[in-house]
Amino acid sequence: MNDAGRSSYRLHVGTLGLVAIASLVLHLLVLRGYGFFRDEFYFLACSDHLAFGYVDHPPLSAVLLAAIRLVLGDSFLAVRLLPILAGVAVIFVAGIIARELGGGRFAQLLAGLAVLVAPIFLFAFHFFSMNPFDILLWSLAALVVIRVIRTGDERLWLLFGVIAGLGLMNKISMLFLGFGLFVGLLLTRQRKQLLSGWFWAGGAIAGLIFIPHIAWQMHHGWPTLEFMANAQQSKMLALSPVAFLGQLMLEVNPFTLPLWLAGLYFFFLDREGRHFRLFGWAFLAILIVFLLQSAKPYYFGPMFPLLFAAGAVQLERAFTRVRVLKPVLVLLLVFAGLIFAPFALPILSPETFIRYSNLLGVKLTSGEKHRMGVLPQHFADMFGWEEMVSGVARVYHTLPESDRERCAIFGQNYGEAGAVDFWGNSHGLPNAISGHNNYWLWGFNGHTGEVVIVIGGKESDLARFFQSHTAAGLINNPYSMPYENNLTIWVARGIRKPLKDVWPGLKSFN
Repeated sequence: MNDAGRSSYRLHVGTLGLVAIASLVLHLLVLRGYGFFRDEFYFLACSDHLAFGYVDHPPLSAVLLAAIRLVLGDSFLAVRLLPILAGVAVIFVAGIIARELGGGRFAQLLAGLAVLVAPIFLFAFHFFSMNPFDILLWSLAALVVIRVIRTGDERLWLLFGVIAGLGLMNKISMLFLGFGLFVGLLLTRQRKQLLSGWFWAGGAIAGLIFIPHIAWQMHHGWPTLEFMANAQQSKMLALSPVAFLGQLMLEVNPFTLPLWLAGLYFFFLDREGRHFRLFGWAFLAILIVFLLQSAKPYYFGPMFPLLFAAGAVQLERAFTRVRVLKPVLVLLLVFAGLIFAPFALPILSPETFIRYSNLLGVKLTSGEKHRMGVLPQHFADMFGWEEMVSGVARVYHTLPESDRERCAIFGQNYGEAGAVDFWGNSHGLPNAISGHNNYWLWGFNGHTGEVVIVIGGKESDLARFFQSHTAAGLINNPYSMPYENNLTIWVARGIRKPLKDVWPGLKSFN
């Protein structure tokens, strides 16, 4: 293909801008929502300990968060601004992909609107994590590959390499996209790209960008491999293919099903879409890998802006002679977005949400083996953190000054430890320690273990490690996850072995 055959298609910035503004306003309206999400505390802690890697993720997200905190501080807006802007960018990228695939105004609108109304994206762009940047970088990478095919300019593989490298430094799931595209190239006429020096140069660039993280992994004994193995064995809930696809359909909004099925039709059966068939094979290849791995359905989310765009182009052509269906489809997507938005964003009060969820009969799984509470995990993990830190502070300040000077605060997981680190300074608390993921690598901060405030945990473990322990407080929030509710705050004294000897056994990578 060449660019000349597509020059008449222009980007409808105003149309996409309206969708992007709607996304921006919506996310700003629910900015504070139910509170900070568990993982946000961990990313905040990681941004205070910048490195070339962490047990469970590469460094890019932590660097981005550290940069924006340097400028804007630690407010909800500061922490969540970049994910919101990433969401706006993905809407535009979806529209641009639709344009590149031959879509006009309606296709671009439909592609952007589908991104807006998909719960998987509404939630991803609501809070800080690797995921908003993962979605954006997958979409940009797909866009560059489309441009390579359209224009024949193989030098664009260098740009692809930069994007893929940044993607790897954000989340190693970018490897799945690379695998899918490689399979797609092998199975289609585009396999000629594999003979291009520019293709391999782009791969080399991606590898060079990723080298610092590989070096970090080697230096620390490949902790991410241990983390992944542990999570697969003890944490991840194995879903059947039917359950995986059913959950995925809910997460991308059931009303978008015709759109992404039309996208698959475009890639596999459409005369114009055959030039881009590699994406259809990439979709199937990645899907098969995720099904075999019992992965969480949301891992597959970054493929959908591309699929929505392709489906939008296909439906725009199908509706050429029945234009009345175009506004009907737009209104249907808006309606679907309104129905499913409360499952992704903290729009309703918890009690109202519970009634709404029961009314619709929609139950979302976390993809993990934890016992669920009254709220789905992605909402439950926004409750109880400030109260927990306040409870720990009350216990801490009842201790004699001599005990406070040598007191450590131990959290069972990075959520508890991260919340103490984030809010603890205003309560006069020391930073927390934990054996969970990168907190274990950060160590025990010079503490001896003579006096330790322990958040939750088994009393039998306290008796095993300490000479004495006393229940000093209780953490209770009906909306939090069960394993974060009704937790005792313990004061433990007299560690039986030096903390430096105990620490290796406290490692918990999962």
